[in-house]
Amino acid sequence: VAERGRVDGEAWLGRLWRRTAYAVWGTVLTVLIVQALTAIGAGWTAARTAGLLAALVVAAGLTGAGYLHRARGGALAPVVGEDNRLSTSRAMAAGWVLFVVYAVLVLVGQLAAASAHGERDDLIAGLELARGAGVVTVVAVVCAVAVVVRRVVGLRVLGQRLQKVRADRPRAADLLTDDSGRGSFADIQYVVIGAVALVFAAVRLARRPEQLPDLPWGLALLVLVSAATYLAGKYAEGGRPVILSVVRSREAGDLDAPIRTGDDIEIRGAGFVPPGAQSADRLSRMVVRIGAVHVHVPLVPVPGGF
Repeated sequence: VAERGRVDGEAWLGRLWRRTAYAVWGTVLTVLIVQALTAIGAGWTAARTAGLLAALVVAAGLTGAGYLHRARGGALAPVVGEDNRLSTSRAMAAGWVLFVVYAVLVLVGQLAAASAHGERDDLIAGLELARGAGVVTVVAVVCAVAVVVRRVVGLRVLGQRLQKVRADRPRAADLLTDDSGRGSFADIQYVVIGAVALVFAAVRLARRPEQLPDLPWGLALLVLVSAATYLAGKYAEGGRPVILSVVRSREAGDLDAPIRTGDDIEIRGAGFVPPGAQSADRLSRMVVRIGAVHVHVPLVPVPGGF
């Protein structure tokens, strides 16, 4: 079962790059439809042409990168972690970076089409730090969080303070859950607040395409607080396995007695099985090392599983 799950996961990743390409070009088609509908009455402008061309450039770049990484999920390859799960921090950073790249390309397109000297000066002024300080700050923070989280998780795994089990394949729910599949408050609030701020910035870009989106400092600080909460959650998760008691293994009705040489013992504790390894196929391959002794996890049937 485990081997088939791994093979199916690899095959699924190989097929995913086409779906990501379809999603990217579907987004371009959506931009075209929105541009056409909003141009009714207002007329077609150079900013609309620049926005459409910028979307085409970004989509072409993502499609090319996805083809080169088609065995790892296409355009989603950079946001898939080493445990084969979608990384919340990388996905958030990738979303903001793509948005800023698109916004700059929109300005570049308008600058190329501008003929008047004053119009070109206004477009160049739209790239000044005073206009986009909020967006630049948010991008810097979410990118730093993505790098720090990867470093923190790697060091905690090497230091045996955190256990990670590789998933069969990435799922969209990974952005909102922990390794065991339960909803994570730190991840959910980071995704929700970051997505709301990103939508606000996109609306500001649509309203004023001649400059970087002027994200209000109140909203930018809200994203920073959310990022700090997410980072603190990453520091707090996990922990070393803890042995609570060591007792002699006995049948029901037997009297308690001291442990003697040759007796079977039961070691009771917490944290022996890492999150995400509760299924039968993973438990059958799980080994707990206590000193020089390797103990296989017993499969004890319980209601709902093992």
